[in-house]
Amino acid sequence: MIRTKTDDEITDTTLKLRIRFDYKTTRKQNRFFLNNKGIDRIAEEIREQQSALLRNVPIQGIKIEDIDLTSDIYIVTDEFTGTEVAYAPIQLLISADSLEDVIKFVMREELRKIELLEPDSIVLNKNEIERILFRMSEEVRNIVSLALRRLEGGR
Repeated sequence: MIRTKTDDEITDTTLKLRIRFDYKTTRKQNRFFLNNKGIDRIAEEIREQQSALLRNVPIQGIKIEDIDLTSDIYIVTDEFTGTEVAYAPIQLLISADSLEDVIKFVMREELRKIELLEPDSIVLNKNEIERILFRMSEEVRNIVSLALRRLEGGR
């Protein structure tokens, strides 16, 4: 639980956040031109898959209250490769037991926006700040390790 201070009283509460993830899709050429879907259609399918995962796979300390899939898919041209890239946004309304749980949840490439809805202020002591910083460091190490394994596997 998160401690918050109102006037002279400290109370325990949960965090409420609005988070936006944009899932990236690139067009992969089908050599046989069979089932050659548009990139926006592929992006929509990926958004549906990710939405299903978020709904059905429990995440420690996180409660997903709402999933909004109504944002438009947008397509841009990658400046390095010159190929089309589609992004399929998902907006989530979540409750979290702690900042540590939120850190693990939002440390993703797809994160585009995060808004803290409740509480207005948070009280953290020295140990809590140290745990949060350690968790952030741990997540960065995990991301780097995963990226290195992907690079080694692709050779």
